[in-house]
Amino acid sequence: MGVKLFNLPDPGEGLVEADVVTWKIKPGDQVKVNDIVVEIETAKSLVELPIPWEGTVVELLVDEGATVDVGSPIVSIEVAGAEPDVAPAAAPAAAASASPASAGEDEGEERVANLVGYGAVAGSTQRRARRTAAPTPSQKSAPPAPVAPVAPPVQEPAEPVGQSAPRGKALAKPPVRKFAKDNGVDLASITPTREDGVITRADVEAHLSLVEPGRGDEGTASGVETRGVTAPGERETRTPIKGVRKMTAQAMVGSAFSAPHVTEFITVDMTRTMELVSRLKNDREFKGVKVTPLLVLAKALLVAVKRNPEINASWDEAAQEIVVKHYVNLGIAASTPRGLIVPNIKDAERMNLRELADAMGSLVETAREGKTPPADMAGGSITITNVGVFGVDNGTPIINPGEAAILCFGAVRKMPWVVTDASGNDTIVPRQVTQLSLSFDHRLVDGDLGSRFLADVAALLEDPGKALVWG
Repeated sequence: MGVKLFNLPDPGEGLVEADVVTWKIKPGDQVKVNDIVVEIETAKSLVELPIPWEGTVVELLVDEGATVDVGSPIVSIEVAGAEPDVAPAAAPAAAASASPASAGEDEGEERVANLVGYGAVAGSTQRRARRTAAPTPSQKSAPPAPVAPVAPPVQEPAEPVGQSAPRGKALAKPPVRKFAKDNGVDLASITPTREDGVITRADVEAHLSLVEPGRGDEGTASGVETRGVTAPGERETRTPIKGVRKMTAQAMVGSAFSAPHVTEFITVDMTRTMELVSRLKNDREFKGVKVTPLLVLAKALLVAVKRNPEINASWDEAAQEIVVKHYVNLGIAASTPRGLIVPNIKDAERMNLRELADAMGSLVETAREGKTPPADMAGGSITITNVGVFGVDNGTPIINPGEAAILCFGAVRKMPWVVTDASGNDTIVPRQVTQLSLSFDHRLVDGDLGSRFLADVAALLEDPGKALVWG
């Protein structure tokens, strides 16, 4: 038997770290090749990792919520006939059975790998906790005390159960140290409950509950750690910037300060588009498919890109070239519990309306579940962001990095609208109205191109039948 260490693999896309979200296994479990053992969150998406061996889980080396560098070990597996990655003395199971301190641990209590800087150290002065003060060996061999009353020898006070002798640097695993640091806790101020003097996450949480009464378990969706307001009267909430939210923030700052943004707006009569949506919902070709105004807008954008291909481009700073793309990887901005992500539909220009509906439905569902793979968020060429679902009329969106434009779709509302009949008479009637805005990179999209593209999209929404002529 050999103990193999499963290291965090490279998720690609230039990412160098990931957060452990959910373990699917526990020590003692049997695993087979390609069994999913852990769910991690990269800066772009959630990823499920399979195990490459068959064997027995020895120890989970990182806690849920911990940030781990690519290449770092995250779990150890005992594999029959395998060459061990660690010496037997360093294997967690061996350390647990060889360490006298481990014999007193409760069943289910976390075992500690005998790594450098952790666990009991040979020759250390740590000793087991004692319930009452006991005479030392030197006291046992000392002569009897005189009959005359004398002051008793000075002894150390009895230590609380589980407290180790005075120590130097606090002992804790890296995930526990990070958890303490994120919550502003000095590990030196915590008394460990384990006999070997190692501070656990439970110790830190217990300390926090004393410092901040009423504090409960922390976390957001899928177990990603945050620090929430639970104590009455707390005036601030601090959330670690990590994962998708961190990557989004970096990308948006980079885009806003590297690409000169211009935003144009147009108000559109959507009445005919809304009538088309209503008919498609009852069409047998679209049975079981979610049909929304966003679907028609996406198709209108694809037709408008065909008429104005330079809008579907990127700026290559290194080569000092404008790259016009002859494919459309259509990005749809999606709000998820982990922040805003922009997966894209590859080669969307090749799809008919039904195929586009299927692709959009799958894309949005996967994004909301947090299962979008990094490949689905790479290589986008133009993006739609739909703020109308929140009842917002319009906005000035920031261009997705590597693209030239982003189209913002506002809420559709019934509003008074001036309609001119065939005789030239104007009447005011209620119509379904929305607003569109287009942000574009003024380095490669001038006002003429941006305006023509936006006007084409608006014209297609006002009269979807134009797609038969333009498409």
